[in-house]
Amino acid sequence: MARTRLRMICILATAAFALQVTSVAAAERPNILLIVSDDQGYNDLGQLGNGIITPALDRLANEGTRLTNFYVAWPACTPSRASLLTGRYPQRNGIYDMIRNEAPDYGHHYSPEQYAVTFERIGGMDQREVIIPQLLKPNGYKSGIYGKWDLGALRRMLPTSRGFDDFYGFVNTGIDYFTHERYGVPCMVRNLEPTEADKGVYCTYLFQREALRFLDEHADKQPFFLYVPFNAPHNSSSLDPQIRSSVQAPEKFKQMYPPVEVETRVTNKYRYGTPATVATAEARRRDYRAAVTCMDASIAAMLDTLEQKQILDNTIVVFFSDNGGSGGADNSPLRGRKGQTWEGGIRVPCLVRWPAGGIPAGQVCDQFLSSLELLPSFLAATGSSVPQGLVLDGYDWWPTLRGETDSPRTEMFWKRRATIGARVGNWKWVDMGDGKGGLFDLATDPGETTDLSAEHPQQLQALRSRYQAWLKQMDAAEPRGPFRDF
Repeated sequence: MARTRLRMICILATAAFALQVTSVAAAERPNILLIVSDDQGYNDLGQLGNGIITPALDRLANEGTRLTNFYVAWPACTPSRASLLTGRYPQRNGIYDMIRNEAPDYGHHYSPEQYAVTFERIGGMDQREVIIPQLLKPNGYKSGIYGKWDLGALRRMLPTSRGFDDFYGFVNTGIDYFTHERYGVPCMVRNLEPTEADKGVYCTYLFQREALRFLDEHADKQPFFLYVPFNAPHNSSSLDPQIRSSVQAPEKFKQMYPPVEVETRVTNKYRYGTPATVATAEARRRDYRAAVTCMDASIAAMLDTLEQKQILDNTIVVFFSDNGGSGGADNSPLRGRKGQTWEGGIRVPCLVRWPAGGIPAGQVCDQFLSSLELLPSFLAATGSSVPQGLVLDGYDWWPTLRGETDSPRTEMFWKRRATIGARVGNWKWVDMGDGKGGLFDLATDPGETTDLSAEHPQQLQALRSRYQAWLKQMDAAEPRGPFRDF
């Protein structure tokens, strides 16, 4: 009897210890807050001194590390977002171009019946692709996404069919910030169902509302992955030229910037319907900045909530733009903009804060890194596994951000139709497909001002050869839809 009782005590003690260990392990697992802006310029952070107001982003930079040599995998939104969620090049995951209709670019307004069978409605990321929330779920993570999805509008392609537990946002490349329509077509969805319940409310406020609700429900209760892909400061998707030619922003944030003398102008060179009334460059710049500052206020609310719950320091906070800036953006000192493989289209601002993970405060990291690093780094930080056979194109960046090692990334490649970019070490080759491009030494010329092709023909050939080898590797990868022929 005594032995039995002793054995029971040992079993209970062991179980209690195991429960305690499990609880401690769960408590120590970091949360993840991933914030992505849309078309934000490389130089558009308040602390860089160009006049934009971003106190929350400045806080992240001051309390974390700012990456100055950080790239996305494509110079525009859809493929860039697919790659950051899969850790795979666009040419490998199948999303190597935009999922969008081009007819509205020329003034066409789809009827609901027309729109239902267009590529923007039926295209989406291959269902065999595995994304971040699916890989974190076995380790107890709750995942929510609030904002721009852009990877498929059909139910089987929506976030809650891909591992996210909760979704509120829009499914296309861009919308009107107030009507939530893309060129007249309603686009807001909650989980698997379309909704117009919040029509008329500025969408940045809505994404903030949903993110804070998610934090109230899940933060400090279980580890979470919160993905907030804002559409700010992307231009507004409207058939009205005056709205479309700028960025919608709340009036109170516009008033934080100097007044604009002339708000609109008439042009005879608009892509459809001339003459057209459009925003002036000054108004577009003011509106762009106001949209960024409004987004920054929403980011501040999330940081404050995490701080109040005393879990901010063990939350991995990552912020970056999905591609280079356009419209009213400032990409200086880089050359080019969104849609191009010049540095201004693919090198973007990035901030990382995680004190509990040893990420130093107030540091600037000039190491060569990319959005392809997110997935493997999140898995490493959370103790999550990479499925057998899953080929990733990124690396664990934590030793680099802690200053322990140099970046494992030594090269990266970009292909947007006929537009090409290749970086190997500090050398960069650009072919814009229109006769422009060249060879550049980014160590001394990040603005890509001096073409060194004639001086270093062997180096140019070496980059072209590496690019061809990469292209061959991508062609040999297991094919994925929706674009590839297989």
